[in-house]
Amino acid sequence: MDLYEKLLSGEEKLSLVGLGYVGMPIAVAFARKIKVVGFDLNEKKIELYKSGIDPTNEVGNEVIKETKVEFTADPAKLREAKFHIVAVPTPVNDDHTPDLSPVEGASRILGQNLTKGSVVVFESTVYPGVTEDICVPILEKESGLKCGVDFKIGYSPERINPGDKVHRLETIVKIVSGMDEETLDTVAKVYELVVEAGVYRAQSIKVAEAAKVIENSQRDINIAFMNELSIIFNKMGIDTKSVLEAAGTKWNFLKFYPGLVGGHCIGVDPYYLTYKAEELGYHSQIILSGRRINDDMGKYVAESMVKNLIKADIPVKGAKVAILGFTFKENCPDTRNTKVIDIYRELGEYGITPVVVDPAADADEAKRLYGITFDSMDAVKDMDAVIVAVAHTQFLDLNKEKVSSFYHPSHKKKVFMDIKGLFDRNEYLTEDYIYWRL
Repeated sequence: MDLYEKLLSGEEKLSLVGLGYVGMPIAVAFARKIKVVGFDLNEKKIELYKSGIDPTNEVGNEVIKETKVEFTADPAKLREAKFHIVAVPTPVNDDHTPDLSPVEGASRILGQNLTKGSVVVFESTVYPGVTEDICVPILEKESGLKCGVDFKIGYSPERINPGDKVHRLETIVKIVSGMDEETLDTVAKVYELVVEAGVYRAQSIKVAEAAKVIENSQRDINIAFMNELSIIFNKMGIDTKSVLEAAGTKWNFLKFYPGLVGGHCIGVDPYYLTYKAEELGYHSQIILSGRRINDDMGKYVAESMVKNLIKADIPVKGAKVAILGFTFKENCPDTRNTKVIDIYRELGEYGITPVVVDPAADADEAKRLYGITFDSMDAVKDMDAVIVAVAHTQFLDLNKEKVSSFYHPSHKKKVFMDIKGLFDRNEYLTEDYIYWRL
């Protein structure tokens, strides 16, 4: 009986190392089919899961209450599993170089609890070579086992889209890879248990790593192009969204839109690829150009706000500005690597301390990471300007009457910045409003 059959029979378990926005939904999905150990170092998070609370909002509290995942913060429980999936974040340092410490740390912990006959699959986004050149030596050192003899490895890049209820683990084709044909077959069959859309067997681990890192790099470059167009068209006095809607009538026009590019994938993954390219003596031109544009968009939004305040004859220093939305994307509580913080900090350079409201965000996380305390919607009154920064569904219900109530009644011009273009532009093209969007 091979490992796949033992997992099906309940003789062996699968472990999930890292229970964040990616790892937790994977653990829950597998637990519907086989026995699963869900491990995370964050004891507070584990206690929330055990009590039936989903802090990520990815699957919901009811699903967490019903799941059979054995949640634990005890690394020794990993010894009970034979098929291991590592799904920890891979961020970048302040200088944009890869921060591999989470995946290295996870490899150390797993290595210390690895048993013979195991298969280890990494899901973390990395540059080609990390799995085999960095993770495997750590696993071997900590376990005393030999890769290819005592345990096997594979790579299957995550494609979960946080906050997206349509594109889920089950509905997205899964790339799988293994160090040899036998491992590839096992990895493929295990993932086929939960991925209804099927799997794609990559030629090698490095091919799978490269495929993942270019997916987000491609998206980053396309959004950077849209952001550059937005800057140009704003100078021309042309509405970018209207231009894109017109151009989008052509069958092969790619429908991307301008915006803030944050999060753990699109704003990070390109730096992994360019870092490896630099090591090999090639300096990226297109990829890094796109990154520079996207990294500067928060500053651009803040500068546009200041210009609009001046246009409305409102003193900039000490102006009361509300920022609605702080997370890196809509309908997701995650504030890590949000680009809204760039707007906040840049406004601070002009003597503005914004009122920040985000009913969907993890308030404790924002306080810990940025020192920001969120206000309630009730605090948004007597404002000099309002920025809608994130397209949360809670903000979609705001009508013009409600938006108008946010401003100081003495203002002849209300500065309203709708970054994502959520609202009907024509409704705000009135004498009493200065409406701006990317």
